[in-house]
Amino acid sequence: MSRLSFSKAALHKEGDQLKRYKQYLPSLDLKRQQLVMERTKAVNQLNDTQDKIDQCYAVVKQQLPMLSSEHIDLKGLVTVKQVDISEENRVGVKLPYVSEVIIDLKPYSLLSKPHWVDLLVVQLKQVLALEVQLQVDNKRLEILQQAVKKVTQRVNLFDKVLIPRAQQNIRKIRIFLSDTERAAVVRAKITKQIRMKEAL
Repeated sequence: MSRLSFSKAALHKEGDQLKRYKQYLPSLDLKRQQLVMERTKAVNQLNDTQDKIDQCYAVVKQQLPMLSSEHIDLKGLVTVKQVDISEENRVGVKLPYVSEVIIDLKPYSLLSKPHWVDLLVVQLKQVLALEVQLQVDNKRLEILQQAVKKVTQRVNLFDKVLIPRAQQNIRKIRIFLSDTERAAVVRAKITKQIRMKEAL
């Protein structure tokens, strides 16, 4: 930190800085509020995706108790073939989102598999797509939490450090300049009195 200079130029500079800080603070605080709202949406989205996954498992548990049978080979029946992740800009933060999930279905004979495999395939496709969505939702939330943390630190820096420091510096400089001016007036009066005495 540079040493404080007690001059009118320094007073002007500190005043300009204080003005700038006070201009930046509301926009930073607004950005923080918007990011907090986006983070809340991301939490809600994450919870919604998790609920959908839980519902799929509940359907499978309720309607397909026969899955416990080990005689039927279901391995590799449904797999994720391709996931396309895109990016969007929200309040100046780049966030990923799922633009497409391609699920690959291994062909199976309707005669060699029980009829309930069709329902299982539907649920598996849904769960796989939702699991991909859940991973992306987690990543979005993580990015937003970092962004909120960073902008909150900036807001605190301006609000609790830079603005009070500038105000304190202005006060110190004004006191110093006022004292210097007062001392100059006193010296001028004393000098005037001495000259008047010498003139007599």
